[in-house]
Amino acid sequence: MGRYRRQMYEEYGHEFSNDESFNLAYKKVKRIKGFYSHLKVYIIVNVIIIISNLNRHYIGNHFELRGFQDWETYSTAFYWGIALVIHAFTVFGPDIFFGKDWEQKKIQKFMDRDAQNKNKWE
Repeated sequence: MGRYRRQMYEEYGHEFSNDESFNLAYKKVKRIKGFYSHLKVYIIVNVIIIISNLNRHYIGNHFELRGFQDWETYSTAFYWGIALVIHAFTVFGPDIFFGKDWEQKKIQKFMDRDAQNKNKWE
């Protein structure tokens, strides 16, 4: 447990131990922090991979960098980037397509449609 989190838990733990909203907020913050840590490692590792795969050649009196066109240089960043997008979607975007009230709206829509169909034949 981190120093700040331990201090907060010791000072305020008795107030929030049964508070469900605090527990949900804490889990959400922990997931967001995990995503940003994942993003930081992704950037650092892929910058190192790309820089290490560049070939520097002297041509005449100037440098020429080769390796920008190689798929192998970017394949790790590409596939790991797909995983990073999935991670971002799980943290930030589960409500993009199906919002919190989407299910209720759909149920109400089907109930209204069924009610209209019943009234049509009576």
